Amino acid sequence: MTTTKPNHIGRKIARIRELRGMKQETLAEELGISQQSVSTLEKSETVDDEKLERVAQVLGVTKEGIENFSEEAVFNIIGNTFHDQSASLNYNCTFNPLDKLIEAYEDNKKLYERLVQAEKDKVSYLERLKKPM
Repeated sequence: MTTTKPNHIGRKIARIRELRGMKQETLAEELGISQQSVSTLEKSETVDDEKLERVAQVLGVTKEGIENFSEEAVFNIIGNTFHDQSASLNYNCTFNPLDKLIEAYEDNKKLYERLVQAEKDKVSYLERLKKPM
């Protein structure tokens, strides 16, 4: 029988990342490292404090939140939120939806500008081909 380490920091990082709906590639980009480095990080039993602080910041949690993460606690919170209406817990959105909308708009605008430029480049190329030599 294999026992898992209860405080395997890498697995906790992976699980929090998954619960946040974030891909390894996204975490890697935010940290300025490769996806393979994130994979290695998530397999690590321990992570130095400085790196853990940075990962926590990107994941939108505290360093202690990662260290003390328990999947059982998450499910208890979810269960209590939906089944115990007397609980005075307040779970607010951790991001501003308007910021996400603006971010998506900016991304789409950049994509559109690149597509328009690509079309202009094609037209210019075709016009050069059409000119007699």
